[in-house]
Parts: sequence; structure tokens; C-alpha cells
Amino acid sequence: MTGAGISTESGIPDYRSEKVGLYARTDRRPIQHGDFVRSAPVRQRYWARNFVGWPQFSSHQPNPAHWALSNWERLGKLHWLVTQNVDALHTKAGSQRLTELHGCMHRVLCLDCGEQTPRGVLQERFQVLNPTWSAEAHGLAPDGDVFLTEEEVQSFQVPSCSRCGGPLKPDVVFFGDTVKPDKVDFVHKRVKEADSLLVVGSSLQVYSGYRFILTAREKKLPIVILNIGPTRSDDLASLKLDSRCGELLPLIDPR
Repeated sequence: MTGAGISTESGIPDYRSEKVGLYARTDRRPIQHGDFVRSAPVRQRYWARNFVGWPQFSSHQPNPAHWALSNWERLGKLHWLVTQNVDALHTKAGSQRLTELHGCMHRVLCLDCGEQTPRGVLQERFQVLNPTWSAEAHGLAPDGDVFLTEEEVQSFQVPSCSRCGGPLKPDVVFFGDTVKPDKVDFVHKRVKEADSLLVVGSSLQVYSGYRFILTAREKKLPIVILNIGPTRSDDLASLKLDSRCGELLPLIDPR
């Protein structure tokens, strides 16, 4: 199971790292699901910021930690990979036995009809609707969001679903929303089939990931945690390693 800490070495900031995470550096907090669904101005602000941040966010590439896990899968040593990240870096590294627990920013969903489209296609629609719009980004967030002023946001035009005209949302679980039960059940099954659980780059503060630790403990599976700084499950780990993911994982010989 991987968290934001595996992607920081690819240049994507995280929320919780001591002194350097977004929570430590700013008073900004990620968008709430209820606000996004209920409010057109909230969606306008979100998409304006996301439009500006997308070229940089989508250009990030896997680092040695992502490649190591993909390689383990190729060798038959990784039964399943669950990521809490929405950055598609595991997919870019070639991982296929993969569940994106919180979805992926590279897909867009219509809230009314459920139609899925690639995020790159939406970027082109934004550009057509906003040919002269420009804004200066003030720092990137872990989900590809950037910080803009209210003046910059107000003139931004947001397209609707091309099939039904409904509002569009990235195919990710925002804070305040929940992971679909069938996806949770699927991951619980994969954990129960495994012979150990490795956590990479997650503080396990969010229950959506922490619950799989509880399942592993129930099955008496060895739990290993690789993370800089303390996690919610340090006391349940057979082994805790305080190191950068991209430096340590490639050193492990899975054979």
C-alpha cells in the first residue's frame, strides 16, 4: 500500500510531512466533497485552479520507488498494489495489479450520467472556452490544485458533460466522501490472500488506508512500514524503516 510519500520524490508535495507538507507550510486545506457537489462557484474555483496546475501535475514521472514495485510485480513477487494516490504514477511505471483507492486525477466523471472522459480531453475544452484567460499560479498542491486569487477565478468558463450537460468532477474521492464499498471489499480480499503487507510512504492517518492494516493484523500478517516520520500503525509493525522510498526500495532484491 502506497501513500503520498512515494510521490514526493517525483516532485508532488504531500499534505502531512513534518515541516514540509502542505498542512505544515500553509493554512490551505483540500476541497470538501459536499462543497464541490452543492456549489457551482466552488466548482468554478476548483476547475480554474486545476486547469492552471494540470500541465505541471500531469507531467510528473515515476521515481525509482514506483519502478521497483512495478518490477516486483513483473517478477511475481507483488500480489497486489493499493495506492492512496491520485497521480497515476504507478500506472505510468507499468503496474497492472493495482487498485487506486481514491481514484485518479487523469479521469473526469459526470456527476449526473457517470460518463468518464480523460482529463487531457477536458483540458482542450477548457482552452477553447477560455482562449484569452490567464492566471498566475501560486504553488502546487498534492492533487494538482494551485492557488489563485478570486479575481482570476471569476471570469473562468467551465464546460459541462458533453453527453448530458451535467457538472464534471475529477474521478477522485474528495475529503468528506467515502470509497465505494465494493472497492474496499476487493482490497480486503487481496490483503487476506497476501503473506505480508508493506506500507510505503503513508502516515496511515486516513481511515480509508488504515483499515487494511487492521485486516492484516487480524490475519496475523507481518506488517512493514517504510515512511519518513511516525505513522498511526508503528506499534503494529514488525519492521519500521525511516527512509526515502526511492532510495530504499530499489536496494531490496525481491528474488
